[in-house]
Amino acid sequence: MTRDLSTPPVIPSGLLAGSPQPTLPAAQGRLVLRPWTAADAPVFLSAYQDQEIRRWHTRRPSSETGVREWFARYRQDWEQERGAHWAVARSGGEVLGRIALGSLNFDDGTAGVGYWVLPAARGAGVATSALTTLSEWAIEKIGFHRLHLDHSTRNHASCRVATKSGYRLEGTKRSAALHDDGRHDMHLHARVREA
Repeated sequence: MTRDLSTPPVIPSGLLAGSPQPTLPAAQGRLVLRPWTAADAPVFLSAYQDQEIRRWHTRRPSSETGVREWFARYRQDWEQERGAHWAVARSGGEVLGRIALGSLNFDDGTAGVGYWVLPAARGAGVATSALTTLSEWAIEKIGFHRLHLDHSTRNHASCRVATKSGYRLEGTKRSAALHDDGRHDMHLHARVREA
């Protein structure tokens, strides 16, 4: 593929795909971000039965077979450097949530972030620890310059997680997302590499 850039890419192609997806320790070793496995399919499917997760996520798996297909696409995303998806789990194995990088742009060094946490893990800092860990890895180890996320302006918990994790609120995207109850304005947050 011909690259007609006047600047070199921020992140060299092959940096992710050249090695296995890592497991990242978080929260002083109490949590890990690890690749999804087939054994996680039941808990992943059950997460999308939770009203809060359903409220903010309109793309939902309908069966464990469908979840395993998602997991296969997650592996392909890593291999093709399109995205990276992790289970957020206790170091003992229990899955507590999900976090992912998407919209990877190696030329500009940018990526989007998304996450959810199961009901039993909410309010304990799980999402904040996972987002902080993923962000530090993506910026410091991989070399991304800017990570961004958006959430409904009605999702106050996600706003708190973003802010606590160093994602500054940059503005509001009006009527930017369609949820089950209609159009939502979306807050845009970003974390940028310190110069």
